[in-house]
Amino acid sequence: MESINLLSASDVLIREADELLEKGDIVQASEKYYKAAEEAIKLLVKTLNLKDIIEKVKEEGYWSLGVLHDAVTEIAKRLSDEEIIDLWKSAIVILTVNLPKDVLVIEAEKVKRLVELSDKIANFRVD
Repeated sequence: MESINLLSASDVLIREADELLEKGDIVQASEKYYKAAEEAIKLLVKTLNLKDIIEKVKEEGYWSLGVLHDAVTEIAKRLSDEEIIDLWKSAIVILTVNLPKDVLVIEAEKVKRLVELSDKIANFRVD
């Protein structure tokens, strides 16, 4: 059976962010990179079926930053991989700090790594 990789919302957001960055729109690019990371975390929560996190989202009615932080911690535990925490930190930096373009490029690479990790796990579960 042939393996099919699905394009995630995060993948689309990364492409849009890269295009915006190329045009010099750092603010919009930063927002798209952060949103890509957020969507990657949501996909991992759903793929890994993290029931406690899903329940928190239902209780709060939305994905708060606190729930996202909890999700990242749970994902790191489930995958036995602390790298995801560092990758998520880059997304938070992109969201909260007005970065110069050269620094944004570096932090965006970490967000891309997070998206790749999320895609790999989600696509593995689909196969």
